Amino acid sequence: MREIAGSPRVLLRRLRELMAEALEPQARLDRIVREIASNMVAEVCSLYVLRADSVLELYATEGLNPGSVHLAQLRLGQGLVGTIAASARPLNLQDAQKHPAFAYLPETGEEIYHSFLGVPVLRAGRTLGVLVVQNKTMRNYGDDEVEALETTAMVIAEMIATGDLRRLTRPGMELDLSRPVTIEGVPFNEGVGLGHVVLHEPRIVVTNLFNEDADLELRKLENALGSLRLSIDDMLSRREIASEGEHRAVLEAYRMFAHDRGWVRRLEEAVHNGLTAEAAVEKVQSDMRARMMHMTDPYLRERMNDFDDLAYRLLRQLMGGGADALATSLPKDAIIVSRAMGAAELLDYPRDKVRGLVLEDAAATSHVVIVARAMGIPVAGQAKGAVSMAENGDAAIVDGDEGKVHLRPQPDVEAAYAEKVRFRARRQELYRELRERPSLSKDGVRVDLMMNAGLAVDLPQLADSGAAGIGLFRSELQFMVAATFPRAEAQEALYRQVLEAADGKPVTFRTIDIGGDKVLPYFRGGEKEENPALGWRAIRLTLDRPGLLRTQVRALLKAAGGGELRLMLPMVTEIGEITKARHLIDREVNHLARFGHLLPTRLKLGAMLEVPSLLFQLDELMRVVDFVSVGSNDLFQFLTATDRGNGMLSGRFDPISAPFLRALKHVLDAGARAGTPVTLCGELAGRPISAMALIGIGFRSISMSAAAIGPVKAMLVELPVRELERAIAPVLADGGASRDARALLRDFATAHDIPL
Repeated sequence: MREIAGSPRVLLRRLRELMAEALEPQARLDRIVREIASNMVAEVCSLYVLRADSVLELYATEGLNPGSVHLAQLRLGQGLVGTIAASARPLNLQDAQKHPAFAYLPETGEEIYHSFLGVPVLRAGRTLGVLVVQNKTMRNYGDDEVEALETTAMVIAEMIATGDLRRLTRPGMELDLSRPVTIEGVPFNEGVGLGHVVLHEPRIVVTNLFNEDADLELRKLENALGSLRLSIDDMLSRREIASEGEHRAVLEAYRMFAHDRGWVRRLEEAVHNGLTAEAAVEKVQSDMRARMMHMTDPYLRERMNDFDDLAYRLLRQLMGGGADALATSLPKDAIIVSRAMGAAELLDYPRDKVRGLVLEDAAATSHVVIVARAMGIPVAGQAKGAVSMAENGDAAIVDGDEGKVHLRPQPDVEAAYAEKVRFRARRQELYRELRERPSLSKDGVRVDLMMNAGLAVDLPQLADSGAAGIGLFRSELQFMVAATFPRAEAQEALYRQVLEAADGKPVTFRTIDIGGDKVLPYFRGGEKEENPALGWRAIRLTLDRPGLLRTQVRALLKAAGGGELRLMLPMVTEIGEITKARHLIDREVNHLARFGHLLPTRLKLGAMLEVPSLLFQLDELMRVVDFVSVGSNDLFQFLTATDRGNGMLSGRFDPISAPFLRALKHVLDAGARAGTPVTLCGELAGRPISAMALIGIGFRSISMSAAAIGPVKAMLVELPVRELERAIAPVLADGGASRDARALLRDFATAHDIPL
């Protein structure tokens, strides 16, 4: 049977032959537009390519004035071509000149043409240009012709992406694919990282575009879809996937999309039109992404990520790639770019090669962000579009202080950030010189600067930072990066490793603090909570699930055998919770003693003061525990009724204002009356100016991130503590609430040449 003209299969076969010929880029483009015009019986076929300056330049034409190639141009949004590029949608017009967006370019000689069909040239949902056919007669192009032109545009997109057309650009001009881009995100972890992009899920490059046997490709597609559906069903059936919750809801959405007949039908049509199964997946997904990117409905835009993930999984099924394909050979300065990722996946990357992390969808409290903070990696989150705008190997800058991501930055931007990094490095050198210096103020007051930790990767920083010990070991991080509950043996091994790394320095282990924003996907909790921060979490949860606490306590007791064990209970609300926890701990001590295990020589039990109700039980609290540690993050948010994750309120209330400093002073005074040590851990301790306030009201032990110890110590060694105590006393006195404590501290630091 003779294949009809206009058949996508005929056109693709001719394009395949053209791509195989040894031709210069311009000659290849000229032949492509000529072939399209012939196949579609069009009098004009033109290709416009998007430049970095948002101008669409005519790169090839059949039918228009050949002298206008590389001269005719339209701005993004200007004319029919600019409208298609801006909207990423085709235009099919019987009389183009009557369309309100029509713009006449006299140099092209196109005024005699009426019918118009234009499609965007898309790659990963990103517009790289526009492909157009035109005729003198007024006619409507059929669906098969639209499909043929879209398929051809996909081939041209790969030519642009592989760099073939860059040789045709005029001096000073760049294609949009190489355009510098700045993405405004949210700062998740401070610091600056310069390096080169590594896509966490590397974009699969489809090199085999044209099929030889449509039936064979359809069978491949059917088999891959079957395997994809089975893998999703398998994930849903695993015991570690809770029967309810967000984790399961995402997988249920995946299953729904994988069975969606509309999606599958479009894939099959693309194969019938001459594409391989994998090229069909790439084309359909690129079309869908381009359309969904322009939707205003936030729910539908979020679904775009689900479709993306599903398409990548299907491509891996077709091309034999592993489900967790990470870059095996990283550059020495990797900037990891991902839509979202698990905490364990980040740990798979060698820390010494990772300079920054860019996330499109994670929140500041996501597990991966918590781990990145522990590893000291700058993080920019909510960086929408980063994955589609970036290519592996692109130069990139992550500004974790501002939340910005610079892709393919201009030389002056790169130079400015390089100087910022060098300045930070010089300051770090200064901090390293302070490492061995005693932690004494200018007037001889000792203040222990402790570090917060939670994973084995944190431990080398204990010596590097010069910390006096670990003031807060977040034991829940081991649970958060695991696929299932860590066995008792694994917990014991980690705790033993921590104590050995501390080499006699004090370590305070916080018992497992899950719930709230620290959700374990393999742990089925209670009912869905309206306000999880105030709900079933921390000590409340472990007292209701005593097996969790007993297993952890037993592991801690065995790991600390022959030494001191410091245990701290989180989120304590009333004294009775401490009594119940002590009873469970005593049971484990007696159990191990009965079986002859080596026990700690000393066991100290403390409580975190995070819930305001404890402020009215202070004297009793100090009598029943060996130490108290103020959790400044939660205590401040609960005292001020402020959701610390709410950007609209993040700067509204000052944690070093008089009311909060007074609350902290009450805790210190109660500790002094009872002879019970009081420490503080949290973000408040990690900033020089707020650490200065804490020292001024009487704290002599504070715990912070390892990276913060250097700046705080540099402040401390220049600080006259006794003089500061006198200066800050009026803020704490009655009538001092109107005083600006932060301004007072800044003035004091300026007057005494204290670095902040």
